[in-house]
Amino acid sequence: MSLEVVRPGLLTTVQDLGRHGFQKYGVTVGGAMDPFALRAANLLVGNGEGEAALEITLDGPALKFRRDALIALCGGDLSPSLDGAPVPMWRPVWVREGGVLRFGVPGLGCRAYLAVAGGFDAALVMGSRSTDLRAALGGWKGRRLQAGDVVGFRPPSPLSERIASRLTARLDPGQRSAAAPWRISADLTPRYGRNPAVRALPGPEWERFDAKAREAFWSGTFSVSPASDRMGYRLSGPALRLAEPFDMISEAVSFGTVQVPPDGNPIVLMADRQTTGGYPRIAQVIAVDLPVMAQVSPGRNVRFRPVALEEAEKLLLVREAELLKLKAGIEAWAASA
Repeated sequence: MSLEVVRPGLLTTVQDLGRHGFQKYGVTVGGAMDPFALRAANLLVGNGEGEAALEITLDGPALKFRRDALIALCGGDLSPSLDGAPVPMWRPVWVREGGVLRFGVPGLGCRAYLAVAGGFDAALVMGSRSTDLRAALGGWKGRRLQAGDVVGFRPPSPLSERIASRLTARLDPGQRSAAAPWRISADLTPRYGRNPAVRALPGPEWERFDAKAREAFWSGTFSVSPASDRMGYRLSGPALRLAEPFDMISEAVSFGTVQVPPDGNPIVLMADRQTTGGYPRIAQVIAVDLPVMAQVSPGRNVRFRPVALEEAEKLLLVREAELLKLKAGIEAWAASA
C-alpha cells in the first residue's frame, strides 16, 4: 500500500518520536514537533505510538491513495478534505483507493499529523524514521516530500485490521470514505490556541536575569517570528536582560528550553534543537505544553505562565494515563464488532 504526492505543500516530512540515545555524539533527537498529535493519530489506526507519520505544516499537500487505507489526522486543523468532502479529525477514517486528500486554509494550529495503518515505510536510521533536514538523513531520502514521490506503508497490525473492518462495515455503496462515529475527547487534547498561554518552569540561569526581565517574562506577550523553524521559535517582545554579563560554557538543552541571546529576544528550542547551547536558559516549557507551543503559527503571540515542578509532573502523569485509557478504549471498540 502506498500514497503518491501530487503536490508537496510547504513542508511535509516523515516524523516519528525521534532519534534517542545519540545526543552525546551531537545528533539531535528531532521527531514530531507535536508528539501528542502523532501518538494519538497512531493509536487511532492501531499502530504503536511511535510509528512514522507525516508532519504537515501550514500549506498542506495533495496526496493520492494508491490503495485502500486506514488513516487518522490529528493536531492542527488545516481544513482537510477527501475528494472535496471534509475529513473529520481525531478519529479513524477508512479511505478508498484513488481518493485524494487535500488541505485548505489553516484554522487552529499549524501542524497536522497523518497516520496510516502500519506506519510509513521510510528509512530507519539510528533507530528512528524521522527526517533530519539539516543532516539529510532518515525519513524519505532525508528531505521533505516532493511531487511525484510514492511513499509506501508498512504491514498493518491485527488491531488495525479490526478497526478497518468496523469502518468498512459502515460504508454505503458509492461512498469514498467512512469515519468512526466517535472522536478523541476535547478534554484529552492539548490546550491549543491562536495566542496561547504556555506553562513553564524557571531555568538554571533564572536568577542571573534582572528583576525587570523576570517580571516581564511572566507578564509580557511575545510574538513568534517568521524566522522560526523546527529548530527553534524566535520570539520578540520585552527585552530580557541579565543582571550583569557573565561567560557561560555550553550546557545541555532540551525540547522547550528557553534561551536568551545577547539581544534579549528569547528562543524556544524545538524538536530539531542542538544538543548543547551557550546562551542563558531563563525557563523550560513543561512537557504537556510542548504540543501547544508547536502549534503556534508565525505572527501569533504566546505568553508564559509559571507552574510548580510538582504540578508539571502531575500533569504529565495524568496525560500518560489518559493515553493508556484511549488505547484501551480503541481496542475495546475494535473488538466489539
